[in-house]
Amino acid sequence: MRHLLVGLTMMAPLALVAMPAQAQEGDRVASSAIAQGDMIGAEKALLQELRIHPGRPELLLNLAAVYARTGRASEARGLYRQVLGQRDVLMDLSAERTAGSHAVAATGLRRLETTQFTAR
Repeated sequence: MRHLLVGLTMMAPLALVAMPAQAQEGDRVASSAIAQGDMIGAEKALLQELRIHPGRPELLLNLAAVYARTGRASEARGLYRQVLGQRDVLMDLSAERTAGSHAVAATGLRRLETTQFTAR
């Protein structure tokens, strides 16, 4: 199963992190809320979807991006690790680019560590 990701920058242009996954039908993964900066709405929608579809990597990655953007690095880190503990799923970053869910999660973890290190 491939999941489509659309670009969203967190603090600087990134290749693989803080990009909301785009659902095939509707906006079940809160990509529009994330793109509009509505982190409260995005979090609420993602938590609701995770109750229905626990462990879906696109939901976990989007929620991790929300947590990272709202200063909850520990929670984001836990979600990225959860994705890494699952099988790797190929995701479309754009019409021309793909990456595995593990690559997205690993990049998110590195980004969190870099951000935390530079904040010290």
